Amino acid sequence: MKLYRFLTGPDDASFCHKVTAALNKGWVLSGSPTYTFNAATNQMQCGQAVVKDVEGKEYHPDMKLSEQ
Repeated sequence: MKLYRFLTGPDDASFCHKVTAALNKGWVLSGSPTYTFNAATNQMQCGQAVVKDVEGKEYHPDMKLSEQ
């Protein structure tokens, strides 16, 4: 099964830690990062897609992707 997640967060160290944690759990970067201004919070926001292949499991909409 191939899993997909889109990680988002403010442009600060917490976003980098979120991506680093995913990479260390076997997720792989997919595509280029995104960067945009959030007028509601007056902050820059980052985004990065990650994918992961998981053997022996089937996808189910109720699964928590961050725990795979």
